[in-house]
Amino acid sequence: MAQVTPRTHSDEDRDIRVEDYLNDKLQVAADLDNLQSLLENVQDRQNLLTEQLHAAEVTLNVTTKTFQTHSANLLQEANKFISQQADIDRRLLILTRSETSDDAVRKFSSSMESLQRLDVAKGYFQLLTEVQNLSAEARRNFNSSPQAALDPYLRLQSLAVALKEAQPAAEGAAPHLIDHVENSVRALWKQMKDAFAHEFEETLTTMKWPGKEVTLSGRLEQEWTAGVEKLLDLQKPELQSNDDTSEDSPYTEDLLVLLPLEVMVKPLELRFKYHFEGDRPTNRLDKPEYFLSHITGLLNTYEEFFAVHLQPILRKRFQRSNLALISTYIDSTSALITALLPMLRRKIFALVPQISQQPQILSHFIHELISFDTGLKDDWAYDGGRGIEGWRGLTWEVLVKKDWFGRWLQVEKDFALARYQTIINSPESGELDYDGVDSGVTKPSKAAIRVNDLLETVTDRYRPLSSFSQKLRFLIDIQIDIFDKFHVRLHSSLEAYLNLTSSIARTVQGVSKEDQAEVQGLGGLERLCRVYGSSEFLEKKMRDWSDDVFFLELWDELQDRARRNTGNKNLAGPLSVEDVVGRTSSRVGSQEDSGALFDETAGAYKRLRIRTEGIMQDTLIYNLRESIRPYGRINPWSSLSADSISSATLNLTAELDATVQQLSSYLSFLSAALATAPLRRITRQVSLALQTFLWDHVLMRNTFSTAGIAQFTRDVSVLWEVVDRYVGDGQGELGMMRLKEALVLLGLPAGDRATGQEEETGNDDEADRGLGTTTLGLWEVEKRIFRSNESGREVLEELGLQVLSESDARSVLERRIDLGE
Repeated sequence: MAQVTPRTHSDEDRDIRVEDYLNDKLQVAADLDNLQSLLENVQDRQNLLTEQLHAAEVTLNVTTKTFQTHSANLLQEANKFISQQADIDRRLLILTRSETSDDAVRKFSSSMESLQRLDVAKGYFQLLTEVQNLSAEARRNFNSSPQAALDPYLRLQSLAVALKEAQPAAEGAAPHLIDHVENSVRALWKQMKDAFAHEFEETLTTMKWPGKEVTLSGRLEQEWTAGVEKLLDLQKPELQSNDDTSEDSPYTEDLLVLLPLEVMVKPLELRFKYHFEGDRPTNRLDKPEYFLSHITGLLNTYEEFFAVHLQPILRKRFQRSNLALISTYIDSTSALITALLPMLRRKIFALVPQISQQPQILSHFIHELISFDTGLKDDWAYDGGRGIEGWRGLTWEVLVKKDWFGRWLQVEKDFALARYQTIINSPESGELDYDGVDSGVTKPSKAAIRVNDLLETVTDRYRPLSSFSQKLRFLIDIQIDIFDKFHVRLHSSLEAYLNLTSSIARTVQGVSKEDQAEVQGLGGLERLCRVYGSSEFLEKKMRDWSDDVFFLELWDELQDRARRNTGNKNLAGPLSVEDVVGRTSSRVGSQEDSGALFDETAGAYKRLRIRTEGIMQDTLIYNLRESIRPYGRINPWSSLSADSISSATLNLTAELDATVQQLSSYLSFLSAALATAPLRRITRQVSLALQTFLWDHVLMRNTFSTAGIAQFTRDVSVLWEVVDRYVGDGQGELGMMRLKEALVLLGLPAGDRATGQEEETGNDDEADRGLGTTTLGLWEVEKRIFRSNESGREVLEELGLQVLSESDARSVLERRIDLGE
């Protein structure tokens, strides 16, 4: 019986795939025709797979052989390494006489460290030997050839610099060695400097330096030049090293003095000590200008000598190095100033503590020192070797480095406040100053002008300072503080005036008659003008200061610092951003381009000025309204006869005379005290108030005959004449345009109602003033105005009346008695 082989899972999968393939290719009977091509296709694919299988078998065989070869080589190398390691361990054990390999490695490493230390010690010994040899070589050449001693010194100096530069990379190694080399260099430098300086001093003695009869020619000039060059060559490495260090270091005023100048300045220093550090009459605490002018005198005396003889040497020695960019090394005058400054510093630093408790002397000293610094910068173009950054000056050293700014600021503030108090307490401080300003501008009080002069003096005090913080402190602590105090005084004066003129305040506080008299009439008006004029004057000054280059630069610096201040740090000394904003401008730190240092203070003065102007207007209106009330109570306008209206006999109504006199006195005073613009603003409001009164209490309450119209027109024209006399031509009518046009309309000739023929009104002189002349008669105008609004507007335009409305025109015409007949 045949054995049946069981079917596997893979056989079943294969059958399924075959079945699916055939079902896909042989779906209909027609597909059997393509059976041959299908078989050929299957045969081709089988051949391709066979080839791929053969290639894979070949690749596998090659890879297998390569792997076997690599494994054999790796095993061989491993065996070789093990053999070598065993040999090394055996030798190390024999060499170190150790029992184990770990002990042998430890002992061997210790030996290598000893060898390394020995190698380092050898290097140290060689370096010390070289240092010793160079020092000895330099010293041997001192007497025979000083110039030859420079070569070993320069090599030794280069060696010291190289060691210093290499130390950070070696993690600070060999500090004692570097210290020894630097000490050797310094000792050698001092010996060489003393030797060269002594030789140079002998040359100076021969040429009679620093006397007036200095001679420098021939062999003596050659000796002097050689001495200068040797000292410069000796110092050049130090100058270059100091220049490299100063590029990365903060600002310093400790500049190196050129050795030739240091030697030449010694006799000048002795002379300085003799005059200003002993008991000579020239050594006075209250006369710092004595020793400061002495330094300036030395510059004037010897600047030409150094420019002629030293300048060519400096240019020759430094022109091809970075030192040529430093004025204190390449320029003879700047080098001379640098050499003179140490003696001056010593004197100044010793003097300041002595005068710190004497305010007047301290203030005078700082002022003189600032002037001296400014003279060096401007007259001698001294920049301290700092180029564009510039020299900050001895004043900066005193105020910042020695920390005397706080004391000086307090002294200047006390002086300013004392002067301010003197100005305020002066009997004439409240008087208007008619001569202190140009004509045609508002007159401030004498106190305001003097306060402004005081503050300008304060500005001159701190304008030359180089420190932004110091300038800002002066501005806020002194200038703005005084501005605020004066503003408080002006505000208090205005409040006192209001209390004295207020009926409630007079009742509650019991104001005396004398006090009331002071604020009545022109006295009260003058008091208001003091406040107004002073406020406007100082406000304009602050605006002008804000456009000054000095304050513009200060504002730009403040804005830049405030915008970069992200950590709420102080901007200047103890002043925070909030403090500065509250005292200067709310725009500090903003991204806006507008703003100025005096925004807040000028704004306060502006508000006070505007308020005072309003009070002046209200005061004038109140007084004039009270004065003109009797004029509003009379009623002669309809009963005046035509015989009294001749222009030759027409007089001012008696009840208006007091008002005219009062208005004239007010405007006479204001025209002298105020500028044109505020005078016209105030007069315009007063004119409007008078116009309102005359309209409501005279024109609209009465009826007018032809004579009454002429008299009323005459009275109003007198008011206009007063205004024109003090304010300007046409200003009276301009302030009462509504009333003027009403008078034109009211004064139209009546004529005959039937024929329309006009009659004379008798006010030809008013017509000449421009009150209007027209061919239209009263009756025609009356008909057209009352006909309709459109007709009324047309006739008003024909009459040239632009302010009156149709309703106003009707109300005015109803006041004409002729129309009521």
